[in-house]
Amino acid sequence: MRRIAGIVLAVLLIGGVVAAVVAGRDSGDKGTATKTVRGVIGSEKAEFFADPAVVKALAAKGYTVRTESSGSWAMEGLDLKGYDFAFPSSQSPANELAAKYHVRTPLPRPFYSPLVVVAHRSAAEVLAANGLATLDVKSRGTLKMAAFLDAARHDRTWQQLKGTAGHGELTGTLFISSTDPESSNSGALYLAAASYVALGGRVAASETDVDRTAPLLHQLVSVQGAQQSSSDAAFRDFISGAGNPLVLVYESQVAALLTEQHTADDLVVLYPDTTVNSDHTVVPLTGNGRALADLLSDDPVLRKLAVRHGFRPQGDTAEFSSATADLATYLNQSFAGVRQAPVPTSKVLREMARRARG
Repeated sequence: MRRIAGIVLAVLLIGGVVAAVVAGRDSGDKGTATKTVRGVIGSEKAEFFADPAVVKALAAKGYTVRTESSGSWAMEGLDLKGYDFAFPSSQSPANELAAKYHVRTPLPRPFYSPLVVVAHRSAAEVLAANGLATLDVKSRGTLKMAAFLDAARHDRTWQQLKGTAGHGELTGTLFISSTDPESSNSGALYLAAASYVALGGRVAASETDVDRTAPLLHQLVSVQGAQQSSSDAAFRDFISGAGNPLVLVYESQVAALLTEQHTADDLVVLYPDTTVNSDHTVVPLTGNGRALADLLSDDPVLRKLAVRHGFRPQGDTAEFSSATADLATYLNQSFAGVRQAPVPTSKVLREMARRARG
């Protein structure tokens, strides 16, 4: 009788456990992520997806996201079979991927970030003293693109600029460090902005336009020597004090750094007076990928976390401005004095990058 009672009790306990698990599932328990979503992302978003707060917010919606980083333009050469989404840093490479994988458009664009130039304070002050930039406040200013490109076209050196005496770090040819334009989005968009200025405020749209701008764009790239394949690596080098005193990065990288440490004594953020917004665009390859894209676009918690990582959510400028109000000495929240340049077609931009690399 004791054995029979024990068996009956065990069966009841097992039945109770199974019932509890089923009840938990049926009640829509969101405490544990149930779907694993895999994606390839631009490196500048790696810290966003690795943030424990982002992981928790996604888990609350039933998702675990696994990501791998790649240059945005390099994604087209990857085999994305088995992935749920790709998340390059702008629309052009996203459109290429969408065409390749027959993805329904329009593509979700959860957030964006303009390109900026970070400068060490001594470099920014010398640029301002020579008419190549203006400083609005101590740690923020505007880069005069036409004047800078003219200096680059004539191979100006730091030593030829007034005010460099006593600054041993300001030597050699004047240039902005950017990423490889054939594999990285920020490097390609630098060429888009520069070509727009060189063509007198007109977007490059033909072989003639590419021929006309090719010598200048090649000069901007070749002077740099070896280029990084990601903006994340270039920005980390700058913050560590290594490399060139002028580096092209995303505003989001600067905002994220300042949100974390609130100040950076030797950092000046220069907004090119002609720049390009980088629309971070999701290419959903599966239903789960599209659902994730919708969450990133619409979920209030994830939008708030995107701002914490320096991104500007689409559709509401106040979200970014209010969250970064204490960083206004570094960030041009309203883009005052900044013109947005259109981006050439993918075909034109690829050819510009190829010619620039030589």
